[in-house]
Amino acid sequence: MRHLLFLHLLGASVWVGGHLVLLFSVLPGALRRRDVQPVRQFEQLYERVGIPALLVQIVSGLWLASLWLPHGQWFDSSPIAHLVQAKLVLLGFTALLGAHARLALIPKLDAQRLPQLGLHIVLITLTAVAFVWVGSGFRFGGLF
Repeated sequence: MRHLLFLHLLGASVWVGGHLVLLFSVLPGALRRRDVQPVRQFEQLYERVGIPALLVQIVSGLWLASLWLPHGQWFDSSPIAHLVQAKLVLLGFTALLGAHARLALIPKLDAQRLPQLGLHIVLITLTAVAFVWVGSGFRFGGLF
């Protein structure tokens, strides 16, 4: 379980850290200059490590959840089940945001649509941070 948790945390570090860098370092300058190139360049570089990190998180997260709680109890009302449910909801939201970005925003990205992508970046970053918060609940016994 320790190795699995290590991989999960490593993937989370890459996923959350990358989005924080994008939100606080790359996006402000791009918005100020109305220039999509910095975002596109970051995307191309980050995608090589970000997507594999997310996949590692998904696989290890589902595996860890099954170790914490049998699949049949994932939708019960225990504190651990609520954590699993919250993680699944966040995963669904991440998938929706990713699909929307990949299919609707990024192919048509220009200076005029950059603020829309900025909102998307805020939402995906908040979702990533929420993943970390919920994950800490496994150690501390609940969401709050």
